[in-house]
Amino acid sequence: MPHLHENIDFTVALFVVQDRKVLIILHRKLGKWLPLGGHIELDEDPEQAALREAREESGLEIELLGERPPTTEPGTRALIAPRFLDIHRIHATHEHIGMIYFARPIRGSLTLAVEEHRDIRWCSPEALEELDPPMSGAVKWYCLKAIEEVSANSAGTSPLGGHS
Repeated sequence: MPHLHENIDFTVALFVVQDRKVLIILHRKLGKWLPLGGHIELDEDPEQAALREAREESGLEIELLGERPPTTEPGTRALIAPRFLDIHRIHATHEHIGMIYFARPIRGSLTLAVEEHRDIRWCSPEALEELDPPMSGAVKWYCLKAIEEVSANSAGTSPLGGHS
């Protein structure tokens, strides 16, 4: 997807957790271990972008975790809030505002998107330490936080709010 604006774009990042493992990809162009994700297109909201990116990049249907306020009414649709937000530099004159979601798979079969990624895998916290190339500190922090919170949520004790 081309950039929507020359200076800044909005993106989603999806930390999908299952059985105390997080799903990561080795990005073909960047050569980095990252979560699923990508640009929010002009005709979609962040939730739609997150669900689309998960399907395109992994073959999985996911459930976004977080709180959706009960404020949907004609003309207004409440969205699940991202767990975190960040802004990161892509190059000297372009940044991304990242909406960081935690999620879990609900159906589908894990598939490598060969045009975008060199590898896709479920990683335990221990396996994150042994990746080649090494994962950035920020991405690793989000991976570990997602494993911790989603695993606790599965046991019914997470601070994450209700579901969609």
